[in-house]
Amino acid sequence: MNHNIKSIRPFIGSKNFEISRSFYRDLGFEEIVLDAKMSVFKANETAFYLQDAYVKDWIDNTMIFVEVDDVERYYSELLSLNLPQKYEGAKLTPIRYLDWGSECFLHDPSGVLWHFGKFK
Repeated sequence: MNHNIKSIRPFIGSKNFEISRSFYRDLGFEEIVLDAKMSVFKANETAFYLQDAYVKDWIDNTMIFVEVDDVERYYSELLSLNLPQKYEGAKLTPIRYLDWGSECFLHDPSGVLWHFGKFK
């Protein structure tokens, strides 16, 4: 099979669509509204779809890994955004250094877990 993939865009849900939209804009993503219940959020060529849909088991088990160029810088920038202070349910976890590389974690207001990491 010859993969000529240009992008991969996960679909994630939200407990409160308006709060999640604001959270992701504050996180630095550009929002493109597709309709009243779905937006696409972009950063350069990376994107994901945010839906006005909440299924607790789905949200509680959604994790997204984003590879970044510098975890320390990225974590510092996340800290400066004060997202956990602005959004109930948001949680930022410090960097973990592991055999394969390093990562920090950010829970969005709905509970979606984002991993921001760098491989060795």
